[in-house]
Amino acid sequence: MEKESEFEERLERGLKERHIQLIALGGAIGVGLFLGSATAIKTAGPALLLSYIVGGIFILFIMRSLGELAVAYPVSGSFSAYAGKFLGPLAGYLTGWTYWFMWVVTCMAEITAVGVYVRFWLPDIQQWIPALLALVLMTLVNVVAVSAFGEFEFWFALIKVVTIISMIVLGGALVFFGWGNDGVAIGVSNLFSHNGFMPMGWSGVGLSLVMVMFAFLGIELIGVTAGEAKNPEKTIPSAINKVLWRILIFYVGALTIVMSLYPWDELGTIGSPFVLTFEKLGIPAAAGIINFVVLTAALSSCNSGIFSTGRMLYNLSLQGKAPAFLGKLSKNHVPLNAIMVSFVFLFIGVILNYFVPAEVFIYVTSVGTIAAIWVWGVIVLAQLRFRQSLTPVQVAALKYPALLYPFSNWATLAFLAFVTIVMWFDPGTRVALYVGPVWFGLLLVCYYSFGLNKTGELECTAAPSDDSCQS
Repeated sequence: MEKESEFEERLERGLKERHIQLIALGGAIGVGLFLGSATAIKTAGPALLLSYIVGGIFILFIMRSLGELAVAYPVSGSFSAYAGKFLGPLAGYLTGWTYWFMWVVTCMAEITAVGVYVRFWLPDIQQWIPALLALVLMTLVNVVAVSAFGEFEFWFALIKVVTIISMIVLGGALVFFGWGNDGVAIGVSNLFSHNGFMPMGWSGVGLSLVMVMFAFLGIELIGVTAGEAKNPEKTIPSAINKVLWRILIFYVGALTIVMSLYPWDELGTIGSPFVLTFEKLGIPAAAGIINFVVLTAALSSCNSGIFSTGRMLYNLSLQGKAPAFLGKLSKNHVPLNAIMVSFVFLFIGVILNYFVPAEVFIYVTSVGTIAAIWVWGVIVLAQLRFRQSLTPVQVAALKYPALLYPFSNWATLAFLAFVTIVMWFDPGTRVALYVGPVWFGLLLVCYYSFGLNKTGELECTAAPSDDSCQS
């Protein structure tokens, strides 16, 4: 009997391997790489490359922990369902609703950004029009079928991948062979001049880790897709195994080229590093190209957000931690009610964006930073508890065991705690340490006020002799 039957999900497995591969790849490449990299470079200088390598290693640990759980229990509730089973109903409730809220506020920001990006070409259009059209379009894609979501994500991710690879290849030709520069190679001296490779010292590397880790926000989405992957035992490990080298190529590779072409201390004052690099290569439409890529990245984030919020509400309903009507599926086997509830909140958010002061919206979205650390920590803890519940024979039978258990678990938890502490030293992220506890306090009040603590744990439908029933 498949273990996902414990979670009573009835979703259609319509995501192919190419969908999962590109969803995992797209999740590792956010808008921040195109627009926010200049800020991170100013914080650490060329040593930012070290930050991405260190952050990438811990992301790999997190994803391998998620992979072990996702292959054993391929359900769309993912870390919320795992938290509920292995850490208790309260942990599942907090994780599911926090992840839902994180994606709702992220999508609010991305939808608004779509309006800004479209005005690059159509400056006279009112910003709310493209924002609303984007929301409606991505909602329709998610309502049609899970395969439609996968197809859109495939092409959105492909656009980002092609752009970055083009920049690395063409920029590398300029750096190492002088292509387009009269045959004079620019070289990598900019990485070591201007006060050295590590101009801000180790403190700069530490401070940049916050920006680096949140550049990876969304990479855990692959766990949510497990419930609708056609062959999760094959596709999930295949996608996760490529996480580290993708980070090395797309982040370390791209930023190495950028910081070789331009002195790091000038990048924050002369525009987007990617626009500058394409202009250096003699591409006149550089700004338009990057604007198009960022537009598709924002649409991709919105698409992923609607997908994941719908699945989280659906699984929370199955856990008894959300209204029962959210657990209903459409004839296309998608959680229609859950998707539409998320749509309503996103629609309200788009409207409020124009009336609520910007500072208030920043406070709300700062929950996203705490949510990411919470979710990643829960993944590592849930896998730790899962492994502790197994016998040696069951451990040997695991199809996709996590790396370096249990060292990787404790090291990752310590690393996430370190990143949380570092957030205190930056006024831009410190607000999350104030807002986060308020959010969790609100969830706890609802949990006990509505009697959700009396729902009980999920019933295991596996055979009584199956030790997996022991939570």
